[in-house]
Amino acid sequence: MILAIPDVLTGAALATARAKLEAAAWIDGKATAGHQGARVKDNQQLAADDPVAREIGAQIVAVLQKNPLFVSAALPLHLLPPMFNRYSGGQTFGTHVDGSIRTLPDGRRIRTDLSCTLFFAEPDEYDGGELIIEDTYGSKSVKLPAGHLILYPSTSLHRITPVTRGARLCSFFWLQSMIRDDARRALLFDMDVGIQRLAADAPGHAGVVQLTGVYHNLLRQWAET
Repeated sequence: MILAIPDVLTGAALATARAKLEAAAWIDGKATAGHQGARVKDNQQLAADDPVAREIGAQIVAVLQKNPLFVSAALPLHLLPPMFNRYSGGQTFGTHVDGSIRTLPDGRRIRTDLSCTLFFAEPDEYDGGELIIEDTYGSKSVKLPAGHLILYPSTSLHRITPVTRGARLCSFFWLQSMIRDDARRALLFDMDVGIQRLAADAPGHAGVVQLTGVYHNLLRQWAET
C-alpha cells in the first residue's frame, strides 16, 4: 500500500522547521549509505546527531503519533529517528531497496516494514526530484506539497530522479509495524476506514460494534508487540 498523508506539518511549524534545515550543516549523503546504495546515491544529508535533525525529528515523531490516518495505515510499533536529505544541481539516487534491518539509538535492531518521506519544499520550487516507487501495478511518481508525507512498503524498489533546478528538501525514515504483512495491514486499514465511515453515516448502528470487534480480533491474531 502506498498512501499520501496530508498536512503532517503546517503553518508556522513547517516554516520554522524548514528555515532551520536550510541553515544546518549538510554532509555527503554517502556517509550513511550501505554498499549497494553508495554506488547510486548522490545527495546531502544531516548527520544523525546534528542538533537540528534531532529537534525536528522529535517534532515529526510527536506529530505522527497523534495523526489518525498515519496510525491507522502504519500501525507503528517502532519508529526510527527521522533523517534529512537535500538534492540539488543534478543530484539523484538510483534504483535501490532500503535495508531490511536498522538500528535504533539504544542499540536495538528493528525490521523496516514501511518507508516514509516528508516533503519540506513545494513541488514548483524544484525540477525533477520525483520519488519513483515500483509496485505490483508499475511505477508511481510522487512529488508532494510541503508538509505532506508518503508512506510505502520498504520492500519496494525506488529511486529519486535528478534535481535539475532548485533544491528538494525532505525527511526520510523507517518504521516497524505491528503488522508485518503488507496485505494484512492494508486489509485492516480498509476496514478501519469503513468502520469510521459507517459510524459517521449511521451513528449507533449495531454493525459498527460488530465490525469493530472483527477489526480488533484480527489485530489480536496478527499483531507483533
